[in-house]
Amino acid sequence: MTIRLPGPGGALRTYEPRTEPFAVTPGTPFTSRTVFSAAHVVADPFADVSPDSPAAVDWEATLAFRRHLWSHGLGVAEAMDTAQRGMGLDWAGAAELIRRSAAEAKAVGGRIACGVGTDQIASGSLAEVRAAYEEQLALVEESGAQAILMASRALAAAASGPEDYLEVYGHLLRQSAEPVVLHWLGPMFDPALEGYWGSSDLDAATDTFLEVIAAHPDKVDGIKVSLLDARREIDIRRRLPKGVRCYTGDDFNYPELIAGDEQGFSHALLGIFDPLGPLAAQAVRVLDTGNVRGFRELLDPTVGLSRHLFRTPTRFYKTGVVFLAWLAGHQSHFTMVGGLQSARSLPHFATAYELADGLGLFPDPKLAEERMKTLLSMYGVNQ
Repeated sequence: MTIRLPGPGGALRTYEPRTEPFAVTPGTPFTSRTVFSAAHVVADPFADVSPDSPAAVDWEATLAFRRHLWSHGLGVAEAMDTAQRGMGLDWAGAAELIRRSAAEAKAVGGRIACGVGTDQIASGSLAEVRAAYEEQLALVEESGAQAILMASRALAAAASGPEDYLEVYGHLLRQSAEPVVLHWLGPMFDPALEGYWGSSDLDAATDTFLEVIAAHPDKVDGIKVSLLDARREIDIRRRLPKGVRCYTGDDFNYPELIAGDEQGFSHALLGIFDPLGPLAAQAVRVLDTGNVRGFRELLDPTVGLSRHLFRTPTRFYKTGVVFLAWLAGHQSHFTMVGGLQSARSLPHFATAYELADGLGLFPDPKLAEERMKTLLSMYGVNQ
């Protein structure tokens, strides 16, 4: 089993894939950390749509992937940016995804939290932004899922300063039926979120973020921080009111943040746990025994793959996530809603394949090799 892969300069090199996957040991539910995987959606490859058409989703394959994550003990963070919210999946599609996934979670006993945003409007007044949030919050609560209040492009455009964020979020938290997760997504994931919380100065933005939480600690289950800045996350984590969790969204530094230090640790809500699901679950179960070193030995080697998938432009990490799901056999094709499969280069795919294979992420290494060779042949690389 050998395969010729292109490097960044275009030269071909020979790679010998693994013959056996990473060995997964089934286990009990996690006890030391709450862990969510932000899950991708599977496009319908037979739908006659264009990149700017409403998304056509293969619901059977999409729900099957969620069952895969639940089977390993992971929670599913639904209708988040990993599911291409605002990048191919509109609000109508996200609403259907939330309804279907929440019903499936109830049927199989899986944990689920769903994104609440404002993407049914492109822009608007603060009142219109608030109403859009309220509509989505109501749907998520009616579905029986936990709500994740996502950062809003429309709010970023409409707000004139920190006081507008305090007013909008305070209003939403006062009316939420159950504690929510607040999501701070940095501009590296979505450039339209520059200056969120009323300032491009991250220290000032952090103060406003924490002020929202301090005013409503009983309505905030936790926060999800996606700034790719481990020191800032640790600082925020240490300043949270007692009982409010920190869910790391840092796809560059997650092993150390989940492991924690003498002053605390982060739980997890990560896009990289979509392709890492079984391995990540194994690592967390090791951590549950108090074996921090064993946890790091399992999870630290995955950071190279994560940093590769999330390299700039970071918002296109979803392409690598879906690519690996195809190689792993979780879906029968490599197409994405909005045509986003074209967002990364062939050398990027080749490196992703090599790194993932080295970790043993493919249940059937031969299938992954055959599919990688199929992709290579489409680009004119003959084996």
